[in-house]
Amino acid sequence: MAFPIYQVDAFTHIPYRGNPAAVLILDKMKPSDWMQKVAAEMNLSETAFVAPNVDPFKRVWQLKWFTPATEVELCGHATIATAHVLFSEGYVKPNEPARFDTLSGELSAIKNTGSWIELNFPTSSLQDITVPAEQVEAAIGTKPVAIKKASFDQEFDWLIELPSSQAVRDFKVDVTAIAKLGGRGVCITSQGGAEDNGKPDFVSRFFAPNVGVDEDPVTGSAHCYLSAYWAKKLNKTELTAHQVSSRGGTLKITLDGKRTKISGRAVTIFKGNLLK
Repeated sequence: MAFPIYQVDAFTHIPYRGNPAAVLILDKMKPSDWMQKVAAEMNLSETAFVAPNVDPFKRVWQLKWFTPATEVELCGHATIATAHVLFSEGYVKPNEPARFDTLSGELSAIKNTGSWIELNFPTSSLQDITVPAEQVEAAIGTKPVAIKKASFDQEFDWLIELPSSQAVRDFKVDVTAIAKLGGRGVCITSQGGAEDNGKPDFVSRFFAPNVGVDEDPVTGSAHCYLSAYWAKKLNKTELTAHQVSSRGGTLKITLDGKRTKISGRAVTIFKGNLLK
């Protein structure tokens, strides 16, 4: 049986920018080992697998995300990509929300005015670190402004603030050292600077070698804790963010208590059928 498959660049409206994700439309959710093989074949930072809910009376889609190496609990850019496909291909009406049953609970996406899609994600908690700061400093090769630990249900990331936007842009990652810190990944960030187009409130980069992604071009899930961090520092709940990887991407963020609303655009690069 053939399944529709799409490649979508997320958090951008410009082809070949943002973060590419594969989106596979299934008749029902498949075994994890098969989905992992497909994700490895696609070799993108994430491949999303979406299928109708087993209960036909629930208008909720089942959604799973896989890197080339493992399944993950939460992925923003592949959710933007999935919602974009469901809206643009007529699976979900533009005036209705796309609702997803995931490892991170029920998530939703709505299509706003224009081409922006808004995700409703849980806000991740932030804690002070429990390891010596020197260990983190040695791994990143520089002295940070602040270090926090951002927790999901079963995973965590390191949030590390650097002194400037230029320091984030110029950062040279040692993926072996980063991997030894443990956790899903390391997010470096700073307040936006004059050198950043559009003058965002903050910028970031994200490295996740422990899940098979040395540097992720644009990481929606990281903004579930970046939102809380920068909202407190800047005393505002509506923020604009740029992830300053080589591909780059733009996000609009609204912090709403325990929920983070993340908006982005997306563009389909190709579509076809998976035959095997």
